Amino acid sequence: MFKDKTALVTGSTSGIGLGIATTLAAKGANIILNGFGDAAEIERLRTKLAADHGVEVRYDGADLARQDAIEAMMGNAIEAFGAVDILINNAGIQFVAPIDEFPVAKWNAIIALNLTASFHTIRLALPKMKERKWGRIVNIASAHALVASPYKSAYVAAKHGIAGLTKTVALEVATQGITMNAICPGYVWTPLVEKQIPDTAKARGLTEAQVINDVLLHAQPTKQFVQVAEVAALAAFLASDEAASITGAIIPIDGGWTAQ
Repeated sequence: MFKDKTALVTGSTSGIGLGIATTLAAKGANIILNGFGDAAEIERLRTKLAADHGVEVRYDGADLARQDAIEAMMGNAIEAFGAVDILINNAGIQFVAPIDEFPVAKWNAIIALNLTASFHTIRLALPKMKERKWGRIVNIASAHALVASPYKSAYVAAKHGIAGLTKTVALEVATQGITMNAICPGYVWTPLVEKQIPDTAKARGLTEAQVINDVLLHAQPTKQFVQVAEVAALAAFLASDEAASITGAIIPIDGGWTAQ
């Protein structure tokens, strides 16, 4: 499906980002991985992805909180492959606190990574997409792009911002063969979430089952975690030619959370 296309996926050394990168590689896209982690493990992932799917896979460890690092990453990607045909903005961080106690540094970091980084990757990817008259941009937002939760002011503000950015850019490039959409997952079953369950259970005096059902999945009517493969499949569809008429869409994949 994506032969001769190149996909850059931010935050792709684990979790949702790695799932999306793997799915796109399986469909023939060359991949640029980005994210933090153990260097040896990242190299293992890179070589395995390339070997398993017969595509070129590179890694760029750019710190997306820094404009200069993003500019270097995008410049290197375009120099190596000619364009970033498929851009997946996935990287993000979270912090929870009442707004009057919210550390200013945490607010700045969340806005920088969860919102401003996407502005930079999009503006730098678009010129080559316009030249080729084809491009796909998918922002991994959150159910929190559509609804709020207390104590998550920076995250919710950033994700609502991503929704607005998605709609605006979609309108700007609507006649140029480029689509832009946002996927809004609820709670996704990732290693990061799995590791948090025992600590949350201890802190709240609950069983792990109670943490899953009464805390994490409280808002999801299905009482099931969204699976990484489901998010990856939706991202791959949005990047396909079959989705050419889907643009400016803010698509929940949240077990019914935002239907309430």
